[in-house]
Amino acid sequence: MSFPILRSRLASSLTKHHRRPLSSDVLSGAPKEPLASSTASAAAVTPPPPNTTTDAPLGPSDANISSSNKGWRFLKYGLIGALTGATATAGYVSYAYTLDEIDVKTRALRSSVNFNTTDDASAVEKFKGLLYSAAMTVPAKAIELYLEMGRLIEEQVQSFAEPYAEKLLPDLHPAERHVFTLVLDLQETLIHYDWTREKGWQTLKRPGVDSFLEHLAQFYEIVVYSDEQSMFVDPVVERLDPKHCIRYRLSKGATKYQNGIHYRDLSKLNRDPGKILYLSGHALEGCLQPENCVPVKPWKQHETDDTALLDFIPFLEFVARTSPPDIRPVLASYQGCEIPTEFIRRSKDYQRRMEEQKQHGRLWRR
Repeated sequence: MSFPILRSRLASSLTKHHRRPLSSDVLSGAPKEPLASSTASAAAVTPPPPNTTTDAPLGPSDANISSSNKGWRFLKYGLIGALTGATATAGYVSYAYTLDEIDVKTRALRSSVNFNTTDDASAVEKFKGLLYSAAMTVPAKAIELYLEMGRLIEEQVQSFAEPYAEKLLPDLHPAERHVFTLVLDLQETLIHYDWTREKGWQTLKRPGVDSFLEHLAQFYEIVVYSDEQSMFVDPVVERLDPKHCIRYRLSKGATKYQNGIHYRDLSKLNRDPGKILYLSGHALEGCLQPENCVPVKPWKQHETDDTALLDFIPFLEFVARTSPPDIRPVLASYQGCEIPTEFIRRSKDYQRRMEEQKQHGRLWRR
């Protein structure tokens, strides 16, 4: 056999060995169908995969995961409930009791942490004592932390509520120790400020302010004490008092914040309380020392014929000239009356009595 014939037979056998069988090779005489139809029939015959989520049973690992999730959920809600209860309790205690009362009421609870047993106590008693001390440690520490935070917050609030200094005014000169201090408010006493859509903010001066300040500056140390911010008080006083009759000006930082109101605290003025007069349109509502208050009619900007400040000049000048040792009993005698009107009435009665005494003395000499 020649070499070319052997090579052709070997190639033919290799081709038959690696050839893939088709349906036409297996089923003799069956007609050939398109590829798409055979694919569709195969898909129709193939069964769907089983539903593993519903048909497959839970294994031991899945049960452990479910139980751990339940435990974590219980712990989470327990912590939320404990924090909510602690917050509600702290809020009620803060509302119902002061820090000093809480300190007194919880002193026994906090001291119970240091539980000491005697040497002759039994092991059971010692174990009970240690268990009780350990159980009370957390509440005791929480109460101590609450008291410390409460005192810190009170100190911070107190720094804003109290005047910025214990002595708001410098010491008087020794030669002026006899001088009375006239404290004046701004709003509706010396001025009135208002806002309108047409003109915006307007600050108007009360009628008679210039004469009032110039005349009484000869007898009094005049101080403006307002509950407004200094950025408002300073420019207003500069324009209101170009002749510098007002010695000092005090603003909101010098007031005492109490029950939602900024009060004037005359005890911080570094002056004799018996020589202080506080004149304001809202004197009794905005001062902590009502015995030193001199109420004046509040002024609105439309009252152009107001003479309230000028009407007070005779009374205030009389006080400064006579210099009573304590002004508070004098003001108490005018309680419930309009001071300028009552002062004029008393002055006329005094003059009438003096005239009667003079007439009586003349008749006696005759």
